[in-house]
Amino acid sequence: MSDHLVFVTGKLAEPRLRAMLDGMAPAPFRFDVVQIGVSVAALMTEELIRRRLPPPPPGARVLLPGRTRCDLAALSAHFGVAFERGPEELRDIPAYLGGRATQADLSAHAVTIFAEIVDAPRRSIDNLLETAARLRRDGADVIDLGCQPGERFEGLEAAVSALVAAGHSVSVDSADPDELLRGAAAGASYLLSLSEDTLWVLDRTDATPILVPAKPRDLESLCRAIDRLQTAGRRFLADPVLDPIHYGFTDSVVRYHALRRRYPDIGMLMGIGNLTELTDADTTGTTALLMGMVSELSIGAVLTLQVSPHARTAVREADRARRIMHAAAESGSLPKGIDDGLMALRDRRPYAGTPAEIAETARNIRDPSFRVEVAEDGVHVYNRDGHHVATDPYQLYPLLGLAQDGGHAFYMGVELQKAFLAWQLGKRYVQDEDLTWGCTVEEAPEAEAGSDPHGFKAAGTTLQERRRACGKTS
Repeated sequence: MSDHLVFVTGKLAEPRLRAMLDGMAPAPFRFDVVQIGVSVAALMTEELIRRRLPPPPPGARVLLPGRTRCDLAALSAHFGVAFERGPEELRDIPAYLGGRATQADLSAHAVTIFAEIVDAPRRSIDNLLETAARLRRDGADVIDLGCQPGERFEGLEAAVSALVAAGHSVSVDSADPDELLRGAAAGASYLLSLSEDTLWVLDRTDATPILVPAKPRDLESLCRAIDRLQTAGRRFLADPVLDPIHYGFTDSVVRYHALRRRYPDIGMLMGIGNLTELTDADTTGTTALLMGMVSELSIGAVLTLQVSPHARTAVREADRARRIMHAAAESGSLPKGIDDGLMALRDRRPYAGTPAEIAETARNIRDPSFRVEVAEDGVHVYNRDGHHVATDPYQLYPLLGLAQDGGHAFYMGVELQKAFLAWQLGKRYVQDEDLTWGCTVEEAPEAEAGSDPHGFKAAGTTLQERRRACGKTS
């Protein structure tokens, strides 16, 4: 293998490609990265490569992006060096080259997450502390106590004090200035929300206000409040308010953009719960899109909540999204191929093998153990006695001969259910492994799971039962 590699790429992929290759150091090869002037690497043509690629060093290997459809033999003949097509995804390059795949650094972010407890007045202190701790574990930075309109929060001071004593940063969310002042006096760091009509509250507290329009959609009133606090040298966050779809959503997005253009350096907040809670769509995609806007507009804080059952992991998703978007922004790349935490229902590469590859493997099996794989044509089950493909799990049971082996039948039922679910959704299936659901399902820690990535897995339930039964009869 040549020790000199030339990577041909486009403008969008170049920063991530260089970072990926630098992260492999020390590598057993020298490399050059040549960006030939196209935005999307996959769109480069054979003719463009002929015209723009400088002559590679003698004996080098030239790697093209995996999705290019150039004639490799023709390019090899033209330049006098070997051309090959690399993997489709940048993250697979280290493994393709025989190294170890690298993981994106998600330790940094630029967004503060406010997580609202909407029915705080009706909860006990213990429940508030338990909920706040869970939200904090999921990524919340500020615990927002949502007050109820027209209902006095009798235990507000006690709730704020208890949360602050437990180490939480707290905000109070109320339309009642008196409740805001009570919360601030008890130790709340943020007040949601003040308008130009209620700025007098700030004469009596040092808490940071979140500013909103005095009337819905009134951007000018928000700007007047901003001007007043800037003149006074007071810290604040400005929120033009994101409206639900069909209730002004698009116009509200425009307001965020207009406010950022008018005030390039102010702190801003976006309440994303009006989309995640009030749209019947999987929240991972909604959150990704909104956090992409937050990243582009340099909005430093978001407010979210998890009331609807379908939004019950909204805080965890916002945390993962802020890290993905930050990593993409820092590397000057698309938010693609960085982390799969927001891809709950689909995988970018759902099939590990083609039907032909699986069939070839099946022909070489000489033992009775069942293998289960998924390809585009359905679920494959094979052992030495046969190879079956189906798109309905009930078609397979009569073919497996497990009617007299309850434990094995149960195991195959579980595996086939996972396999068919993966096939229907387009997810990667690996026998004896759980399906992955991104950050929507909390993974068990390694120690807790008792797994050793370099060793054999512990005996499964059916095998354990069989061993116990054997022990009783011996």
